[in-house]
Amino acid sequence: MSPDWFRSRLRAEDLLRTATVGLRARKLRAVLSGLAIAVGITAVVSVLGITRSSESALLAEIDRIGTNLLTVASGQDLSGQAVELPVQADGMIGRAAGVTHVAATAGLGSFAIFRTDKMPGYATNGLELRATDDSLLITLGGVVRQGIFLNAASSRYPAAVLGYQAAVALGIDRLARTGATRSGPVPVTRIWVSDPGGVTGHWLTVVGILDPVPLAPEIDSSVLVGVPVARQIFGYDGHPSRIYVRTVTSHTAQTAALLAPTAWPEHPDQVQVSRPSDALTARVAVQDSQTTLYLGLGAIAILAGGLGIANVMVVSVLERRAEIGLRRALGASRGHVAAQFLGEALLLSAAGGAAGAAIGAVVTVAVAWAHGWTPSITPVSVWGGIGVALAVGTVAGCYPALRAARLSPTEALRST
Repeated sequence: MSPDWFRSRLRAEDLLRTATVGLRARKLRAVLSGLAIAVGITAVVSVLGITRSSESALLAEIDRIGTNLLTVASGQDLSGQAVELPVQADGMIGRAAGVTHVAATAGLGSFAIFRTDKMPGYATNGLELRATDDSLLITLGGVVRQGIFLNAASSRYPAAVLGYQAAVALGIDRLARTGATRSGPVPVTRIWVSDPGGVTGHWLTVVGILDPVPLAPEIDSSVLVGVPVARQIFGYDGHPSRIYVRTVTSHTAQTAALLAPTAWPEHPDQVQVSRPSDALTARVAVQDSQTTLYLGLGAIAILAGGLGIANVMVVSVLERRAEIGLRRALGASRGHVAAQFLGEALLLSAAGGAAGAAIGAVVTVAVAWAHGWTPSITPVSVWGGIGVALAVGTVAGCYPALRAARLSPTEALRST
């Protein structure tokens, strides 16, 4: 490198002052150029933060409800026809090694469920009437949002428990108080269950509402009744359609291999056994792949911002040829001029990176708060984003800085 590049030392405070000359003179251009970098860094920081917050909440939920839940469902025969599990399937599964809790459920058919009996018979709202054991709640690890769950007593009466989505669909957000006063009975919350065709129907008293059950989304959209009521009123024949099995965690895999032949020894091939937590774990993998996609888009935005800074700096060099020539004539070396323009590019990208990191953190907190997650913003993503912005600014500023440094004083002053 030629000695002309550094004939004297440039103090840090002087470099900072000269590097901000262009930024202070053209504030709007500086803001717009920094905004391009800020958008990319915001995308990177917020995507990483939101994904990590979502995954943390999902993994915490998996840990809470456990990975030792299995489901046994009816399958199909060789002709493709749906089959029914044996009536005694849940009892046989309950005696299998490694099983701690068992709860059998069964869909009861095409019933229409509404708040009133004035709806036409052909109407439907997509809710399912399901018979269930009173052990379902403990087996699923579910939580009652309001009221109580079915028990040995209420299962014998026309009482129902609503899954979370079923309650939302029916517009029931709270249960009316029950009991009697001197002025008469207190109203109770009831729903109308219409038989297929809408000819007849039955009133059910709602005694409970469940929180969402992540491992059993079909329960969320169901209206649950006890097995005795299902037999007496809705014609339940005793064949379960889905059985939930809670196992000893360390023996879940071994127990899963035994469930099909245990539930139906004659036709184990017609029994489907699954592990619901695997679906939630798969969601984490899907989120990871989506995160990679979004990070790629963020990288493209950062690259575009870097190109924008390079373009602005090149234009700035052309516009400030007279300033460059005057500084060179007064004794500034080529290295000083290069450092000035490179420093300007670094300040521009650093400001954009810091703003983007701050906005990304705010977006992460807002989204996490809206979904009820715990915000998770890692220092690596914040400082990494700022570091990437500085690296892009360095690359973007190299060519304009070298171009400015190579201008001779006479050529630069001749342009004035």
